Parts: sequence; C-alpha cells; structure tokens
Amino acid sequence: MSKISRRKFVTAGLAATAGVSGLAVAANFAKHYGLVPPDSGGIYGPGETLTYAAQRLLTRHSLAREFPRSMISKVPFANAMPPLNDAFKRLQGRAFADWRLSIDGMVAQPASLSLADLRSFPVRSQITEVVCEEGWSYVAEWIGTPLFEVLKASGVLPQGRYLVYFSIDPDWWESIDMADAQHPQTLLTWAMNDGDLPVAFGGPLRLRVPRQLGYKSVKFVTRLMVTDSPKGFVSALDPKSANSGYAWYAGI
Repeated sequence: MSKISRRKFVTAGLAATAGVSGLAVAANFAKHYGLVPPDSGGIYGPGETLTYAAQRLLTRHSLAREFPRSMISKVPFANAMPPLNDAFKRLQGRAFADWRLSIDGMVAQPASLSLADLRSFPVRSQITEVVCEEGWSYVAEWIGTPLFEVLKASGVLPQGRYLVYFSIDPDWWESIDMADAQHPQTLLTWAMNDGDLPVAFGGPLRLRVPRQLGYKSVKFVTRLMVTDSPKGFVSALDPKSANSGYAWYAGI
C-alpha cells in the first residue's frame, strides 16, 4: 500500500472507529499502526492517543505560522522561572564560554558542543509565537541552529524514535518524537530578536518547538539524548511534565 493510500486508509479508520465505537477502539486502531504516545495509559489515554495519531497523520510536515517582523511583540512576556543554580551562575559569570551541549544515546557519534560550535552549523531565523497553556502568548524572532542539523551530524541510529532533552535545572526535561525533532522549524535557539537569547527567555540555549505549546520549549538546554522510548525520562517533580497532568503531545 502506498504512503498516500495508507494514510487515507488509517485516517478514515480512526474517524470511523471514533464515531462508531468510541475512543478506546480508535486508540486500538492507532496502536496497530504505531501511533501511540507515551502517555497512552490511564483514563485520558485513548483521547491522547487519538489526538496524537490524528495530528501525526494529518500535520506531520505542516509548518507553524511565521509572522512578519511588524508583528513581533514589543514587550514579550518572560514567565517566572526557578532560581538559577550555582552551576548556571558560574557559567553565566564567564559569559557562557564554557556552556556545553552533549548529544548521546542512540547516535553513531556522541558529541559535546560549545555555543560557538552550534553557531558554525547552518543558521535559521523564524518569527513564531510562543503559546502558553496558561493562556498568554507572544511573537518573537528566534535565531538558532536547526536541531535536525545537529542530529544529522551525530548520526541518529535506526532504532532512535524519540529525543529527550534536559535543562541545567535537574528537574526540567521533556521529550518529543523524531517527527518534531527533525522538523525544520525546531531550533536550538541562541539568539532572539536583536541580540543573544536573554536568560529570562532561556538563554544561552533553548530548544524551540513552535508546533507545540510553550512547556515543550525547555530553557537552558544542556543535553540531548536519542532513545527508543521516552518512558522513565519525564520528571514527576516538574509541574510541566506529562506525569503531573500535562499532555506529552501538546500540538497547536
């Protein structure tokens, strides 16, 4: 069966089963085709599965809206963040010259990259909106290294299906599937608007995932890990994690 006909078949099947037999049957249908998110268990599992499967079938290659420069927010909202730890303060004191991003897990060539190393990759600029689950949003220009370029250089192994990414804050981590990890708009962001990425917005390095809600765009990123499953790698202590009531897939 071709990709196009298979996609139409699966989409039609999801819609039909959801309408006739309910979410549980639709979730089983999605499972058959490997379209099941990590938070598929529990009372909300069937709904989360149907949402994720439908999004992946219909919008896998779609782009987040990009805005003209005239729509950049004059006063972007910097939401509250926990106190910066001593390790961060030491790096900040040296203007982040010693900041490193490690890439490990299911990759052929693990790496440790400085900010200067990241800037040597191809650069992308995009004007996209941060949308928070709390109801606020702002538009900004984000400049950085496309994540797929870094993953390509490290050589993601065939069994790698997810990317787990960690902040310097030990309780802050998140994960995305390879569809979003390799999407052209997913950036390792090191600049914003007219200058370096401010600390209040995640500087010196933030992963921007513009096709998902703001809590997936983790600040102060220091590690990327490719894995075949993100289970066990979401902090239950973090109020932004799926284990604390937030959906793993937060597509917008």
